[in-house]
Amino acid sequence: MSVLVVAEYDQAGLKPATRSVVTAAALLGADIDVLVAGHDACTAAASVAAVRGVTKVLHADAPHYGEQTAENLAVLVQSLAGAYSHILAPATSFGKNLLPRVAALLDVAPLSDVCAIVSPDTFVRPIYAGNALATIQSADPIKLITMRPTAFAAANDRGGEGASIERIAAGPDLGLTQVITRALSASSRPELSAAKVVVAGGRGLVSGEHYRSLLEPLADKLNAALGASRAAVDAGFVSNDHQVGQTGKVVAPELYIAVGISGAIQHLAGMRDSRIIVAINKDADAPIFQVADYGLVGDLFKLVPELTAAL
Repeated sequence: MSVLVVAEYDQAGLKPATRSVVTAAALLGADIDVLVAGHDACTAAASVAAVRGVTKVLHADAPHYGEQTAENLAVLVQSLAGAYSHILAPATSFGKNLLPRVAALLDVAPLSDVCAIVSPDTFVRPIYAGNALATIQSADPIKLITMRPTAFAAANDRGGEGASIERIAAGPDLGLTQVITRALSASSRPELSAAKVVVAGGRGLVSGEHYRSLLEPLADKLNAALGASRAAVDAGFVSNDHQVGQTGKVVAPELYIAVGISGAIQHLAGMRDSRIIVAINKDADAPIFQVADYGLVGDLFKLVPELTAAL
């Protein structure tokens, strides 16, 4: 039994989510191969080879893999699938776009957002916006799974010599999609999905100006990423790449500070696994207090500057 992990990376290097998937793959007790498909991605392949637990790196290099479009990658993964019992990818936009396509090509049922491994054929995943956990047994010969990165610790680099890197033949360029441009937001803050501390704001902040003036100084003190509820995003306080929740990003930092967030079920689904949750809200009956480790009831316009000053 062998496991194939499809690596997600960018110009900054290997994504932390891929390291978490390697940790999950190790729980299956099998050899772990990692596929790195890209163009001039030797640095990424070397980074993967250094990760503890990786047995071998499969490196496919071709210009049409430069943008890692799911249409071309799916055919490549399909061609490799026969040698593996499990194929894993992170439950990010990358993995959620890729694996269902591979599953359709292989005629198997994919499992999404798995947060625990019971045995090689039995897995746990959240349902009903995280309010219940379903234990699912798969009878498919090849199990395709997206793993929730926040449920598994990121694998560290190994000491000494890394895993072997094997160049493999590239698949065809189907020409179905073309990336014209990317609009990337530059930020000096940690990446939201991988940050150890997250400061998030909701509708209670009233405006985007208050969001920035109150939360940014607090985040600066804590070296934290900035997040937001869907209500804050819909109101235009901040862009949707800050959204935490069922329809946004799932985070599980060491510390999550929710400011002016009522705690709708869709938001809780994206942050309830945080180690410590601090809530600041004027409504003592807000649902957020049901999951918070520490709750502060009061006027956030007074309390947040006091907290920032104390820090």
